[in-house]
Amino acid sequence: MTYICSCSACPPPDASRLKVSGSQQQLERGRKECEEAGGWWAIQCSGYGSCGVCDRSRTQLAHCGIPPHREAMTGLEWGPEVAARDQFPPSEEQGEAGSMAGKPPKKSSIPGVSIRQLVNEIPEGCSTPDFKQKPVTLALPEGKNAIFRAVVCGEPRPEVHWQSTKGDLCNSSKYQISSAPGGEEHVLQINKLTGEDSDLYRCRAVNAYGEATCSVRLTVIEVGFRKNRKRQMEPQEDLKQELIDFRKMLKKRTPPPAPDKKMESAQVWQLLMTADRKDYEKICMQYGIVDFRGMLRKLQEMKKEQEDRMAQYVHAIANLRHIRVTKEGVATFDLELDLKDFGSKIYLYKDGEMIPYGFDNQTKHCLRRLGKRYHFQIQDLRPEDAGLYQVMVEDAVVFSTELEASTIPPRVVVPLAEACCEEQGDAVFECTLSNPCPNAAWHFQHRTLRLSDRYEVSVSPDGLTHRLVVKGASCSDMGLYSLNTGLHASSAWLVVEGGKDKGPQTTDTDHRLQSRRDTQEGRSDVCGQRQDATQSPRSRYKPGPGSSTEARGSMDHFSQGLVDTEVQLGEAAVLSCTLTSDLGPGTWFKDGVKLPAGDGVVLEQDGLTHRLILTHVEGTQAGRYTFVAGRQHTEASLAVQDPPTIAPDVTETLREPLVFKAGKPVVVKIPFQSHLPVQAVWRKDGDEVVGSNRRGIQVALGDGYTRLCLPSASRKDSGLYSVTLSSEGGCVQAEFTLQVIDKPQPPQGPLEVQDCHRAGVCLCWRPPKDDGGQAIQHYVVEKRQAGRSTWLKVGEPPPDSTSFTDTSVEQGRKYAFRVRTVTSEGAGDALESEEVLVAPEALPGPPSAPDILSASSQSITLTWVAPQGPGSAHILGYLVEKRKKGSNTWITVNEQPVAERRCTVVDLRQGCQYEFRVRAVAPSGPGEPGPPSDAVFARDPKRPPGPVRDLRVTDTSNTSVTLSWTRPDTQDDDEVQGFIVELCGSDNLQWSPCHVGTVPGTTFTVKGLRPQEGYLLRVTAVNDGGHGQATCLDSLVHAMPAAVFPKFLMDSSTMDTLTVKAGDSIRVPVSFEAAPMPEVTWLKDGLPLPKRSVTTVKDGLAQLLIPAASLSDRGQYTVMLRNLQGKEATYSFSISVAACPQAPGPVSLQENVPGTVTVQWEPSPDEAQGIPLYYTVLKRSSAHGSWCEVANRVHTNRFTLLGVLPGHEYHFRVLAKNELGASKPSDTSQPWCIPKQREKFTVKAPTYREPNLSQKPRFLVGLRAHLLPQGCECRMTCAVQGSPSPRVTWFRNNQSLDRNPALYSTDMLGVCSLVIPSVSLKDSGEYKAVAENPLGQAVSTATLIVTEYNS
Repeated sequence: MTYICSCSACPPPDASRLKVSGSQQQLERGRKECEEAGGWWAIQCSGYGSCGVCDRSRTQLAHCGIPPHREAMTGLEWGPEVAARDQFPPSEEQGEAGSMAGKPPKKSSIPGVSIRQLVNEIPEGCSTPDFKQKPVTLALPEGKNAIFRAVVCGEPRPEVHWQSTKGDLCNSSKYQISSAPGGEEHVLQINKLTGEDSDLYRCRAVNAYGEATCSVRLTVIEVGFRKNRKRQMEPQEDLKQELIDFRKMLKKRTPPPAPDKKMESAQVWQLLMTADRKDYEKICMQYGIVDFRGMLRKLQEMKKEQEDRMAQYVHAIANLRHIRVTKEGVATFDLELDLKDFGSKIYLYKDGEMIPYGFDNQTKHCLRRLGKRYHFQIQDLRPEDAGLYQVMVEDAVVFSTELEASTIPPRVVVPLAEACCEEQGDAVFECTLSNPCPNAAWHFQHRTLRLSDRYEVSVSPDGLTHRLVVKGASCSDMGLYSLNTGLHASSAWLVVEGGKDKGPQTTDTDHRLQSRRDTQEGRSDVCGQRQDATQSPRSRYKPGPGSSTEARGSMDHFSQGLVDTEVQLGEAAVLSCTLTSDLGPGTWFKDGVKLPAGDGVVLEQDGLTHRLILTHVEGTQAGRYTFVAGRQHTEASLAVQDPPTIAPDVTETLREPLVFKAGKPVVVKIPFQSHLPVQAVWRKDGDEVVGSNRRGIQVALGDGYTRLCLPSASRKDSGLYSVTLSSEGGCVQAEFTLQVIDKPQPPQGPLEVQDCHRAGVCLCWRPPKDDGGQAIQHYVVEKRQAGRSTWLKVGEPPPDSTSFTDTSVEQGRKYAFRVRTVTSEGAGDALESEEVLVAPEALPGPPSAPDILSASSQSITLTWVAPQGPGSAHILGYLVEKRKKGSNTWITVNEQPVAERRCTVVDLRQGCQYEFRVRAVAPSGPGEPGPPSDAVFARDPKRPPGPVRDLRVTDTSNTSVTLSWTRPDTQDDDEVQGFIVELCGSDNLQWSPCHVGTVPGTTFTVKGLRPQEGYLLRVTAVNDGGHGQATCLDSLVHAMPAAVFPKFLMDSSTMDTLTVKAGDSIRVPVSFEAAPMPEVTWLKDGLPLPKRSVTTVKDGLAQLLIPAASLSDRGQYTVMLRNLQGKEATYSFSISVAACPQAPGPVSLQENVPGTVTVQWEPSPDEAQGIPLYYTVLKRSSAHGSWCEVANRVHTNRFTLLGVLPGHEYHFRVLAKNELGASKPSDTSQPWCIPKQREKFTVKAPTYREPNLSQKPRFLVGLRAHLLPQGCECRMTCAVQGSPSPRVTWFRNNQSLDRNPALYSTDMLGVCSLVIPSVSLKDSGEYKAVAENPLGQAVSTATLIVTEYNS
């Protein structure tokens, strides 16, 4: 359906024809409204944008009386004539082509693209330009860079031009136009956006056959004073002319799904490796993986590789939680890692790029670690945060998860703006989000907006722009409208202005908006005046920014205008003003609505003073009040304070401190009353509780109460707590003191322990830092002896004393001490000291070993030397102890210490042997005992023994002399108990003992003597009666062994003759014995040895060594021993030196006797020298290839070989040998051979008759039938036998197949085959194989059936 605009501003009718979608009623309604304005025209939006002239939203189907708006609208479907002359000036090519072609535009597959053909016919292979991808509408903040991308196609390749409504883009620093060489993508980049860059941009692709165009809108979001300044500079046009549109012609569109971000293949596999199995199908469908089984196989291999890499750094990984977005708009994901090395570095990657993270909430990406749990957070989510996130330990990926763009909460990009319209007009709100939000909801006055015919809600095709149209707005529609996305919201006010006949609603629009802002500002100060509101229950009057008389009316008519007022809920409020003259009865208005007198509302007039009295103010009565008298008015705001209230009994209870024991739960519940939503803020000592680092504190806000919970109170929880309850009606605060009592802390250390010797041990400490909230009653001091586990209480010092002395300690022992603080809550932890040794006084040292002065059967007299060292200065006396020899029990002899260092011990048993020791006694106590004395018998003295007899030397050596003797004669009581051996050197006159103690036997060896030195020796007998008379040797004894005559030690292995090989070494050892060492002499053939021979003598062994033997070393060798006394001994042996013999001379052969051969050779040159040798003869015949020995130990120069065979060739070899080896061989120059005469003989060959193997053909394996479909290969095989070999001929239906090119036959050793590569229906029939030879023939038949494909 086509309508033509009739207004004079539009182009001629043929050029203003528009395509308008909608019903007949909608079009008629629009036509009538336009006719009233002097003409009409209509458009339909194909997208969302804004008008480039009036900057109105192009989502409004508007009709205006100014046709040029059409050129500034984007995304509109115009008629073919108008499309040729759109908002951009036509190019020269367009003008020429348009004038001659006039072809209608072609349909493009991309919405919003217009294609115009410039020629009548397009050659084959060529095409008009078209867009594969058109630019996307952008809404960006100022300062960013805008990038438009277009992908065009066409043959020949079109040229692409970019334009804006302001002209060409010639500024190269601002606009950068680029295209890929040879590619189809073209890019327009606008750098550093400003508010002036908001415009409509057009991309035009042109070639020889047509052009394609599309337009795109760029919206620059301005912030700060620039935005406000621009709005102030924009002209305010008539709202009625701006807000009229064809709303019912719009169709609601479902927002298209946002295009998925392309992900690389490697990232998809990383995502699959950590995903749950139930999510495999969804991920495969999302990223186009169709081979599900192949995916599982590859995934298993990749998991194994990843586990091998992870095993280097991680013991185990568990409890993977993929990314999720909380209701606060924070994305979180976590996992548990058991690291091998806690120092391993952990990295976070997004789409393959490493991103930094922190460890607190101050950074966008943060990590919180609790034990093995790693919790990642992504705050302030934006659309660009979508992607694949990976956690890596060193270089191994351990977890991958994806943040989808659809889960990111949308943000407000373009907020709602305040709307102003006339009564019964339409108000429009628009809000642009960062990403689609299907769940976005509209609210009015903080309540969900119930949709009806009066409200029209729509969403742009891209799902970003949300639009609300309030139809036929009235005063009841005034208020706060907001769009809530769940996490973010945008709000704006709607102001409805009345007509001229409606009193104060006819005021200026800017004045009305300013009044609304003043009301909001007045309300924002309510909480700030909470303290005053609680102190005074009466109304308060506060001049505000809107209270000036210039803003309310002329001061010539009001001596006192209305002033802004604040009042508590439920109290009375009075608004009054005074006129300067009587202007007649006045009228009161609230928020633009006439206020009649009624329940709770009293209107009074006292002369020129007019009052409005609200007897019981309610929350709904807050607003803007206006008084109108004639054409004058004054207005003011009324704010109703409705803070939460806390019951007085609760406040009275909280004045007393709240006392709790440590470890117990603390619950403080404060009830309150409020008609408005309340927020509760708890503080402790001025710091807010929620959000602090304290753990376990829970704050709850319920219906009419707020509660503070401490699961387990501690001393740190003590302090001043306060809760602030705030609402739009005001604030109230309650305070209380929380006191947590506990056991006291241990006293402050360290615990000083000082040894005061005889006074005991002194302890010192400091009072505890925290007494647990109770007064200290006393301290408890305990001690524990080292090695024990029991603590003993030793005292309870008063609270004002921090020292204590323990006098019950024992010297020389170690003790540990501890101190506890005791209050009414009990004893606290203890302050413990280290183990301390209580040092004793110094004791005297041990005396020397006692000496025996005399001994008898009745008593023994001792003496000793006093001790030395610390503690020995003041000796009180000595204690003497005794014990029997062999016993371990010491018995004190004297009970009281003796002052002298001499003591006679009595009370002894006669004949017993005793030992004695002495202790020194000082004031500090007895000291350690001294060493014991020698054992002594308690008996009367004996007579000394007599001298020993027969003292003699039995053996001597270089270092020792052995003596022997006979015991002396004994009488009654002079029995010998031992002997003492003494010696005296030849150069010394002092006798010295040769041993310790006594010698029990009658032999002794004196050791350690110097060789060849002379010594005098004597022996003395000893018993208890003393030493007897000493017996001495008559002469000096020399330390030297006894003389032994030289003698050779020979055995059966000793040889008199020794034969060696020339060049070898000769070593001849000769053993002998002699003492002292004799003189050793070596002779060769009676003469001294040559210098090249070496002799050694050591420990009874004489040795002859010749390094390399030669023939000159042959001869008789003699070794001679001679001692100091002239005694001699000789030993002789022969050495024979020989070498391998030389080779014999030439070898000759002769036959002296038939059938034999005699071998003769020249003797070896060594034979002439008399060297014993012999010969060996070897033979090799032609029948046997190896040498064999035929004669050995031949001492002549010839040898005769018997049994020579005629016809055989013989070779001979002669070797000269001796005991040392063989010479080189001598061979015959020519072989020896006796000719062999042959006799004639006759060989008769046997005769035989060959068998007849001829056989006529016969088939061992015959042909078989075949049933095959068309196109298959057919192979017929049979096996035939016959002699001579038969010839096989193939037939089909009795026709020979020899010359048929479609098949072939083979014959391999009687196995014959007929092969048809591809059978067809005509190959069906009876096949026959005929085998023929001269003896006959054989036939084998079979049937081939070929079927069709569908059979």
